[in-house]
Amino acid sequence: MEARQVMTSPILTISPGASVRQAIEMMLERRVSGLPVVDEIGQLVGIISEGDLLHRSELGTEKHRSKWLDFLLGPGRSASDYVHSHSRRVADVMTTDIVTVQETTPLEEVVKLMEKRRIKRVPVVRDGGVSGIVTRSDLLRALIKTSAAQVVANSDEEIKQKIYDTIEQEGWAPAGSIHVKVADGHVTLAGTIFDERERDAIRVCAENQPGVTGVTDDMIWVEPTSGNYMSPTA
Repeated sequence: MEARQVMTSPILTISPGASVRQAIEMMLERRVSGLPVVDEIGQLVGIISEGDLLHRSELGTEKHRSKWLDFLLGPGRSASDYVHSHSRRVADVMTTDIVTVQETTPLEEVVKLMEKRRIKRVPVVRDGGVSGIVTRSDLLRALIKTSAAQVVANSDEEIKQKIYDTIEQEGWAPAGSIHVKVADGHVTLAGTIFDERERDAIRVCAENQPGVTGVTDDMIWVEPTSGNYMSPTA
């Protein structure tokens, strides 16, 4: 999937000259945790989010450092913190170190950016302007849609083959030691595994096949070093 397939569009934006109060009211009213900040020609210049408003003088939560740390960081850092916690303009509070993606950026890359930068939203740009935004909520909505998609049930033989194919492709279990039987959609898993974690992976693989009505686990775990074995009901 690509960013454009899950992004929210059109999006709510705010100007850098707007007040912090306006930004807060917009976020509360529209139930969003952040707003892209765009200038008069529609260029993205920053993002203001709930995280940018945690350390505010009105709440008494502005940052206070020890004198020795202030000395090491220099007066400029303290001055910058003062502006961030006291200014009433979006331009002074917003985050300007932002990352963006294109509409055609694979969703996998979007998620990697979110994890690497520890952010909850990524603006989507086109021709210099903001065409949408991908948030964690957008990813959850996309997950619901794909989970709810109508899928044609497979036959018993198709289910069996797809389980074997998946195990072979993923490589986390020895496909040659697993035996799969399918009768009227019910899957019975037998054979040998050499790591207990493989058990759940194989079960999930079977449960995810369209047409499966149930799964019975008869696989035996063999500890490679000692040769000890354990059945699933032991």
